[in-house]
Amino acid sequence: ADRLRKKDELDNVGGLEYLSLLEDYVPTATAVSHHAKILREKKILRDLIQTATDIVSNSYSDKDDVDTLLDKAEQSIFGISEKRTKPSFFKLTDVIKENVSSLEKRSMEPGMVTGLSCGFTDLNNMTAGFQPSDLIILAARPSMGKTSFALDIARFVSLHEGIPTAIFSLEMSKQQLGLRLLCSEARVDSQKVRTGYLAKSDWPKLHEAGRRLSEAKMFIDDSAALSVLDVRARARRLAAEQPSEKPLGLIIIDYLQLMQGRGNPESRQLEVSDISRGLKALAKELNVPILALSQLSRAVESRTDKHPLLSDLRESGSIEQDADVVMFIYREVVYNPETDDPGKTEILVRKQRNGPIGDVRLHFESQFTRFFDRTERDVVSPEAGSADFGGF
Repeated sequence: ADRLRKKDELDNVGGLEYLSLLEDYVPTATAVSHHAKILREKKILRDLIQTATDIVSNSYSDKDDVDTLLDKAEQSIFGISEKRTKPSFFKLTDVIKENVSSLEKRSMEPGMVTGLSCGFTDLNNMTAGFQPSDLIILAARPSMGKTSFALDIARFVSLHEGIPTAIFSLEMSKQQLGLRLLCSEARVDSQKVRTGYLAKSDWPKLHEAGRRLSEAKMFIDDSAALSVLDVRARARRLAAEQPSEKPLGLIIIDYLQLMQGRGNPESRQLEVSDISRGLKALAKELNVPILALSQLSRAVESRTDKHPLLSDLRESGSIEQDADVVMFIYREVVYNPETDDPGKTEILVRKQRNGPIGDVRLHFESQFTRFFDRTERDVVSPEAGSADFGGF
C-alpha cells in the first residue's frame, strides 16, 4: 500500500479497502477447505452448463422420443445432485470394515431382520427382510391375493414402521385400494362394506381404522399404463420430497405386465425385459426394495400340480434373471373349494440371490382380504379388533 501510495497508484487499483479484501483470497493452509469448496461448486456449475447444453442439443435431434429425452434429462440433473454427497468409488478396506461391523452386530442378535420387515415372522426369518436395492417379484394366478398381500406389507411398513411407501396401482383405483386397506385394518367384512350392510358395531372399528391409516406414510399413484420411465421420474420426485431422517423405504408396483416399455419394442417379451431391467435399475438408484407384482402364465392351469414354477413367469424369462427374490402365492382353495382349510396359504420363495429358498405358511381371511401368520389363525375372528396390530 505504501509503494502504491508513493507512486500515486493506490486509488487506481481500488484503494486500501480492495487490498484488504485481497488478503482473504491469498492461498494458505488454513484456507484450503474454503478454496476446495469453491472448486467443487464451480465443477457442479460446469456440469450443469454441460448438461443443459446436451439437453438443448438432444431436444433438437430426432434420435430419441420425448419420454426418453425427459428421462435422460432428469437422470443427468439428478446425477449431478447425487455427486455432491455420494462418491462413485469406495475403497475395499472401507467396504470390508463395514461388512465386519455388520457381522458383529448380527452375531449379537442372531436371526435379526437386517432389511425392511414385511410384517410376517416366518417370511422375515427366511429373507431377513427386504434388502435395499432388491427387486422382489411377487407372482400368482388371478384370485390368489397378490394385491391383498402387497397391501398388508405396505400397511405394516408405512403405518407400523412409519416408513414412507409408494404404491403404483396400474389396475385398481385409489378408492378401491383405500377401501381394502380400511377393511383390513378394521377387520370388517369387505362384502358388508361394499354392499352397505354394516352393523352398528362395525362403525367404531372403521372410524378408528381410518384414524390410524390417516397417519400412514403411504403414497398412492393410480395412473394407468405407466411406462418404466414414468415410474422412475415419479419415484425420484417422491424420494426427493422425503426427509433425510425418514427416506422412501419401499416401492410397490401392481402389476408389472400393465406397465409399458420404452419406444417401440419388437415383441412383448423384449418390452417386459426392458421393464424388469428398468425396475431393477431404479431399485439400485434409489437404494430401496421394489416389490413388483406379476402375473403367471396359463401353463399352471394345465398341470395336475398347480404350484407355480419359475418357468411360469409370464412373457419374459428376464423377470427371473433381473429379480433378486421371486415369490409365489398359492392357495389351495382357489382350485379346491371343498378343502378343509380354506385359509391355508403358501408363500413359495423360489429364488433368493443371497439366501435360501423354501416355503412359508400363512393364513388368509378372505372377508378381511388380509393375511396373517399361521400362529395367529386361532385368534382371528370377525369380531376381532385391530388396535394391537394383530397379524403383524
